[in-house]
Amino acid sequence: SAVALLVLAAAVGSGVALALLPRAPVSRFCTAPNNRTGFLCDDRVTCIPASWVCDRASHCRSGEDEQEKLCGDLPHSLPGHLVFPCRDPRSWVYADQRCDGMNDCGDCSDETGSLASCPPCGWEWWSCIPVHYEYCSCIPRRLCRDGTQHCLGWSDEYDC
Repeated sequence: SAVALLVLAAAVGSGVALALLPRAPVSRFCTAPNNRTGFLCDDRVTCIPASWVCDRASHCRSGEDEQEKLCGDLPHSLPGHLVFPCRDPRSWVYADQRCDGMNDCGDCSDETGSLASCPPCGWEWWSCIPVHYEYCSCIPRRLCRDGTQHCLGWSDEYDC
C-alpha cells in the first residue's frame, strides 16, 4: 500500500507539474476566403478575415475575436500576422487590406512599393494613375466606360 501511495503521489505531482508548464502559444494564422490573411477561431475550423477581428461584432462562436486581451490596445495587442504597418509609422491596416486595390493607408503604401509587394493589377482591375484618392495604381474594371473619369489620362473611358 505504501508503494501504491507513492505511485499515486508521483502521478498527481507529475500532473500538477505538467499543468504548471507554460503552454506553447496557439497559432491563430489561417487563410480566409479569397486567399486573405485570417484569424483562426477557437473551434480550429472557422477562419475569419483579419479585418473582422476587433470590429465590435463577434464572428467566432465563442467571441474570441472581440476579447479585451486581443482588442485592448490596437494594434499592439493583435498577433503580428494580422497587422500591416503603413509607411507612416503612426498608421496601420489589417493584413487582409494589403493589396486589395483600395488606398487603406491613405498614402498607398498598402498597395504600392516594396513594403506591400503587391502583384500587378488582376483581371478585375485596370492599371492606370487614378484621379480619385480611394485607389492607388488600379481601378476596378466595373468603373471602365461608365462616363466618369477615374484615370488621369481617361484610359478608363477610351482604352479599358
